[in-house]
Amino acid sequence: MQKQKVIIIEDDEITSLNLNMSLQKHGYSVVAVCDNAEQAKNKIQTHNPDVLIIDISLKESNDGIELAKSIKEKYNIPFIYLTSYSDEATINQAKQTEPYGYIVKPFDPNSLHATIQMALFKYQVENNRKEDIHTLKIDKTNLEKLLYSRKESNKPIVPFGDDYHLDISICETFYQNKKIKLTKKENAFLRLLVAQLGVVVTFEQAMNYVWDENGATENSVRTLVWRLRNKLATDIIKNASGMGYYIEE
Repeated sequence: MQKQKVIIIEDDEITSLNLNMSLQKHGYSVVAVCDNAEQAKNKIQTHNPDVLIIDISLKESNDGIELAKSIKEKYNIPFIYLTSYSDEATINQAKQTEPYGYIVKPFDPNSLHATIQMALFKYQVENNRKEDIHTLKIDKTNLEKLLYSRKESNKPIVPFGDDYHLDISICETFYQNKKIKLTKKENAFLRLLVAQLGVVVTFEQAMNYVWDENGATENSVRTLVWRLRNKLATDIIKNASGMGYYIEE
């Protein structure tokens, strides 16, 4: 089995040495050890690693966070932060780069290994999901077909939840026969859920279908769901942790 390649980006010599030894004991191939961001960028291009371990506070600054931002923009590589920082401002900055994990100094070798494996697993799941989106992407035509297949035999009505229905002839949603006033995006997302009752609508599907413009994020979807839930009389939109949302069939 091919060893998983790791690059360590850490400017403390003792910490980087301990990391290197621990990783090799757990069967990883440490292909480079870097003490600054520029060196790290060069080594990433050379070695194409499977995962990066980045010290947040390179050279006693937030260079690690800036490096992570660059990696997120240019490379499709998961990274894990190594940090002794616990102040809220630094953590909030780090969160914005969406790391795959955190390791707190002084690190435990077994926790280090577990964190890396979870990061690699999450990364693989996300990549598989993105590939699925290309084959399962729902456009407006396919959505209409799905909704039509769910309608009552003699009415343009698709029932869902308890006492809800979607009138596909006028694109309106009702609860106990009273219309629910929704925005265009709220209506589009609800139609996406109703068309696939019992099936998880992923964040990617929601972003692709609901937002015509670029720039939507998972947080955009979460905010939309929060607003939509506030307009619905009952809690019918369920969470699929880390994946998306669904309505039970």
